[in-house]
Amino acid sequence: MVSETDPRAPGRLLELAVTDLALIDQLRLPLAAGLNVLTGETGAGKSLVIDALGLASGARADTTLVRHGADSARVEALFDRVPEPLIAVREVSSGGRSTARIDDETVTAGRLAATTGALVEIHGQHDQQRLLDEDWQRDLLDAYGGHEAARAAVAGAVERWRANRAALQELAMEPRELLRRLEILEHEAEEIAAGRLRAGEAAEIQRELAAAQHAGTITEGAATVRETLLGEGRGARERVALAERELRALSRLDARWEGLADRLAGLEAEVEDVAAEARSLAETVDHDPAALLALEERLGEIHRLLRRYGDDEEAVLAHGARAQAEAERLRGLEDERARRAAEDARLLLKVADAAAELSIRRGTTAGELGRAASAVLAELGFPAGTFAVSLGRRPAARDDPAVEVDGDAVAFDATGIDTVVFTFQPNPGEPARPLARIASGGELSRVALAVRQVLAGVDHTPVLVFDEVDTGIGGRSADPVGRSLWTLARAHQVLCVTHLPQIAAYADAHYRIEKTERDGRTVTTVSRLTRSEREAELAQMIGGPAGGEAATLSARELLDRAEAWRAGRAVEASA
Repeated sequence: MVSETDPRAPGRLLELAVTDLALIDQLRLPLAAGLNVLTGETGAGKSLVIDALGLASGARADTTLVRHGADSARVEALFDRVPEPLIAVREVSSGGRSTARIDDETVTAGRLAATTGALVEIHGQHDQQRLLDEDWQRDLLDAYGGHEAARAAVAGAVERWRANRAALQELAMEPRELLRRLEILEHEAEEIAAGRLRAGEAAEIQRELAAAQHAGTITEGAATVRETLLGEGRGARERVALAERELRALSRLDARWEGLADRLAGLEAEVEDVAAEARSLAETVDHDPAALLALEERLGEIHRLLRRYGDDEEAVLAHGARAQAEAERLRGLEDERARRAAEDARLLLKVADAAAELSIRRGTTAGELGRAASAVLAELGFPAGTFAVSLGRRPAARDDPAVEVDGDAVAFDATGIDTVVFTFQPNPGEPARPLARIASGGELSRVALAVRQVLAGVDHTPVLVFDEVDTGIGGRSADPVGRSLWTLARAHQVLCVTHLPQIAAYADAHYRIEKTERDGRTVTTVSRLTRSEREAELAQMIGGPAGGEAATLSARELLDRAEAWRAGRAVEASA
């Protein structure tokens, strides 16, 4: 919704430019503030202008709209905005590709719809039929009453209740199954804990066992190494020491030998270290058969746990931690279930309070909307008190979730507890009935217009478009409809396609759409009419091409009467 207080927000439609859209080859249509009326013979393409505006507002692209022989269709809409107009562009190729731009920036169709769709509201027969939907009637009532915050409070309360109820259902478990699951988890956690695993323990044991299998060879080899390195008279250590002494003697004669002597001194120390470590490693080799049997049994236990719970020690320990945590959760399941059940009751009370508050607001607003729409319908030729808004509540079925309101168990959803029905009583003495069961096509068109006019005070959409608003309306009802559209256009820019001269007479700007032939091709053209041209157009709408002077006089009378009425309304507004 566009803010009515922000002067920089986009406003009315300044101009619509169309290229290669169906019968339109080139069209640039400047539009006026107030009521813009489009007239023309059937099939001339009046609805194409509405289709073009729909494309610029993010409607689904239809390749059949591309003019035959053209590569693509293009629509450009300029909306009033400070400091410069907002430009929305939509192109549809014959191959099905659609592109959109806002102020020369390429955007998605969704972004275009979010931006310009908020500026334009198109009403056709579908929208009139939607008025028969009781869910839509409830939405209109809430829009009129400004119930957004109260309705959001109900939706939030219901969502919190549903989330808690879903969690409560997840906690539901048959007692035997709960006991079985708990026993399994506790057994797994205890078995893993009793195993006292260490990360890498299996690999260590495997190395120890491998070494034990070759204990004799390792012992003999270690002894040989020590004897080779340290043996008296022939060990490596003595030979290195002898070589070092010779190098020291040579270094006293030539200093260049001193570095070699130092290196051998370090080598002697390294030989002693290697011999000592070889002895130490040999001593670690276990020759005790009982100790080796214990290692084998320990390795078997570890492998058993690995087969059951994981690929390595870390995975087994993690499984044990999870089993322990889940067991603790299940042990506290009853407490959690009791807590959630208590929370369920508390949250239902919150739903009931929020829904009751919204219902009270709707009750007040229903009377206001009924009176306001009835007043407009009276101007459209209906008896007083024709329209009303009826509120009801749906009793909860046995298995339905319910809240208690005013002592009754009432069904609810995210929109509250109320059913909303627009009732209609066009014939005095007959009972009021739901709009969906009684309204004719013409009556529905006028009711839709009346509701839209009433909602104009709270709806700040800059541009309202009415296609086929005169469906089912005869000449007697058309004049009040024209007045209603003109009144609506004081708060919005209104575009209206009509076949009725009585409606067209109230236009602030009147455009004629006609088909012509150019270079062997049919094209649609649009032109804004002067006062004299409007007389001629209305005369044709009244009497056809052969209407003659009588039709012209009737057209002039329609225009004079409409201008006089508008002037009187202007005086009333300024008084």
